[in-house]
Amino acid sequence: MTTSPEFKPQNKLNPKNFLICLFKLPWTWRITLGYMAVMLLLPILAMFQKASSTTPEQFWAIATSPVALATYDVTFLTAFLTALMNGVFGTLIAWVFVRYDFPGKRIIDATVDLPFALPTAVAGVTLSTVYSENGWVGSLLAPMGIKVSFTRFGVAVAMTFISLPFVVRTVQPVLQEIETDIEEAAWSLGASQLQTFWRVILPPLLPAILTGVALGFSRAVGEYGSTVIIASNTPFKDLIAPVLIFQRLEQYDFVGATVIGTVLLLMSLVILLGINLLQAWGRSYDKA
Repeated sequence: MTTSPEFKPQNKLNPKNFLICLFKLPWTWRITLGYMAVMLLLPILAMFQKASSTTPEQFWAIATSPVALATYDVTFLTAFLTALMNGVFGTLIAWVFVRYDFPGKRIIDATVDLPFALPTAVAGVTLSTVYSENGWVGSLLAPMGIKVSFTRFGVAVAMTFISLPFVVRTVQPVLQEIETDIEEAAWSLGASQLQTFWRVILPPLLPAILTGVALGFSRAVGEYGSTVIIASNTPFKDLIAPVLIFQRLEQYDFVGATVIGTVLLLMSLVILLGINLLQAWGRSYDKA
């Protein structure tokens, strides 16, 4: 029995056919996929390939060593807490910039972007100087027994400093699009200011706040330049994972550095996935 030409079965997809289909895509798609493959996919695959050169037992031993577990705690917990704090204060700062006019507003607004342009090493030197026991702020905290520089508290200060702009710049444009007429309508219906903020303003702001928190968290987890200066980098105290990776590289322990980097990547992806699910919930809540 022969098959009619119009119903001839198609050949299975092979690498050659895949490349043909790829080159048939619009040039914008080809450039996008090629750039993402070179800049994102290949480095990640190379890291996974290097980490997979060890046996599962060796991988587990390196990833769960006491020093590594302590750095995970310092890195992720501190970054998460600072991201939440920036979610609150970053929203408050964006609110002030959008809803109020005051002298020097443009200058103060521009300084929010300073952590974007400031080299992280300069930020670390500045923060460690300001918050040292002889610094402007540290000298005021020292009599109360609060030490910032060369402690885990200093790591939190550095992470807060470099991640704050992400929340402000994410929330600010969304807040500008919210009409004040909606608030006035809620007030005319008897809602208090707290009820208006909670039920009218916060729902459309929530996805933007979560996006800013996610971006700030990602930035804080990968921060190295400022934290390595303001912290003492002591294991089980204030040593963060990026610094531990660099220390392993200095010892020519490339496999150990790659394993810890892989764990760092996987844990970040899981946490970011959870934040993205919260964002999706926030959007569905807003539509409802």
